[in-house]
Amino acid sequence: MKAVNRRRFLQGILTSLGAWLLARCRPAVSPTPTGTFAPPSPGSPPSPTPTERPSTPVQQATASPSEVAPSTPTATPPPPPPPQANRVVHVHSPAATYWDFASGWYGDHVDQAVVDAMVEEGLRQLTGTSSAADAWAALLPGYQPGQKIAIKVNFNNSDRDGGNCSRQGGLIDGLPQPVLALVRTLVEGRGVDPGDIWIYDVTIGRGRFLPDRFRLPIQAVYPGIVFWGRKDCAQPPPFDHVDESLRISFAAPTLTDRWLTDLLYWATYLINVPILKRHGIHPVTLGFKNHFGSIDNVVRGGGDDLHQYLTSRSDLYDPALSPLVDIYANPNIAGKTVLTMGDGLFGAPGAVQPPVAWKTFGGAPNSLFFSRDPVAVDCVMCDLLRSEWRGTPAEAYDYLRLAADRGLGTFEAGDPWGSGYSRIDYLRVDL
Repeated sequence: MKAVNRRRFLQGILTSLGAWLLARCRPAVSPTPTGTFAPPSPGSPPSPTPTERPSTPVQQATASPSEVAPSTPTATPPPPPPPQANRVVHVHSPAATYWDFASGWYGDHVDQAVVDAMVEEGLRQLTGTSSAADAWAALLPGYQPGQKIAIKVNFNNSDRDGGNCSRQGGLIDGLPQPVLALVRTLVEGRGVDPGDIWIYDVTIGRGRFLPDRFRLPIQAVYPGIVFWGRKDCAQPPPFDHVDESLRISFAAPTLTDRWLTDLLYWATYLINVPILKRHGIHPVTLGFKNHFGSIDNVVRGGGDDLHQYLTSRSDLYDPALSPLVDIYANPNIAGKTVLTMGDGLFGAPGAVQPPVAWKTFGGAPNSLFFSRDPVAVDCVMCDLLRSEWRGTPAEAYDYLRLAADRGLGTFEAGDPWGSGYSRIDYLRVDL
């Protein structure tokens, strides 16, 4: 009996030793790491359908199965220093534009190379990094190939200024140069597939005209980018209410619900590109108001017109009730916006006006503004507008105070020309 037990004891030792050796010979399998970023899982959006225009077709780039990256990275590099949450970087270069404010279209008088340098410098200064690639690693820490990045541009005047894809009017609207520079840093610096970049302005449900002179210079470099807007020029915007989170309910009692475009549910990240200009109803039209171009309807008549809550000339105006803030607070906007880049290469004294020379800048503003804080960057741009046009009413700040109260950013009315700011981390860079 003792011999049998000894034999079993020795067999057990040999068995355990063999299992140990076998395990040592097998390749190690590391568990898939899980990141801190948790993007929504809305499913795949429908593929855009071909449009009648433009002459350069709008394309949706697709990746072959071998090019599709895993849903989680195999390694996580050390993160760069975190961006300053309340920093606003104002990059100014007198060489960015060279228009005489009279001849031709102002957008033909922009130096793309200078704007490229301004965008790269703005991203670096915003994030405290040494390259645009590192800047995007900081701004998009959880980015995975295939995730969509939406860029909201402003074409408020495209319907009235020619009203077609080949319009030639001179009212202020979005410019291709800063958007192209931004896209270049995403594609070349962060490795974003152009087909995963969506550029849109979808006001009033059917979208704005995104004219040839804006689209074609960008498509010439990155033909896979998808443009969403009026169907003649781009892909028609989807408003199928694919998720309840896209519904916007307003604090103002006379306003009925609106819906954001489905694009903002499908997108993982959002970049806002407003223009530096005043407005005829609201005193200024900057980053918050730019998202009137993300909803299905603005004007429904009477008290259901969002504009009634934007001007003190209306009996319904109340500084504690701003549809601009209600829209921005939606999680598909506030929760996804990684950057606001204000386009101040030119500036206008009204929403439906051409650019004009500024006294404070001695010509075109030649400026771009970069921030992760939507309230702070609108404050700085508002301060510049009020410095140039002293008649801009102080109520221009009402929505910004309210937005800060709701936790959307940092409010401060300061002096970008002198004493600066105490709460906003304002940094001006002259190139």
